[in-house]
Amino acid sequence: QVQLVESGGGLVQAGGSLRLSCVAPGRTFNRVTMGWFRQAPGKEREFVAAFSWSGGSTHYADSVNGRFTISRANAKNTVYLQMNSLKPEDTAVYYCALGPRLDYSDDDYGMDYWGKGTLVTVSS
Repeated sequence: QVQLVESGGGLVQAGGSLRLSCVAPGRTFNRVTMGWFRQAPGKEREFVAAFSWSGGSTHYADSVNGRFTISRANAKNTVYLQMNSLKPEDTAVYYCALGPRLDYSDDDYGMDYWGKGTLVTVSS
């Protein structure tokens, strides 16, 4: 079983920043796509950002493009999500996940493993 561990959530005022971290097992880290997803209260889970091992490409949801940045530190087996200019509508539980490739047509976005999530609350 692959365990993903997220951290970095918290309470921040609108316009502020947070950085989320996700640590993945080393044996899988370099062979997958890793992504961040979020689920706000009463809403469906949605894609936020992803990093593809193959080619190093990144993908962002339109709602966060230009404000959030996904990156990784191979030596630490860690993926980060830098979130700037946060808005109240960014409030959600943020999940880290990994899988072979991002698939928007799949209910789980093509991800095989999920972390337990970290709560981000943005106050107005």
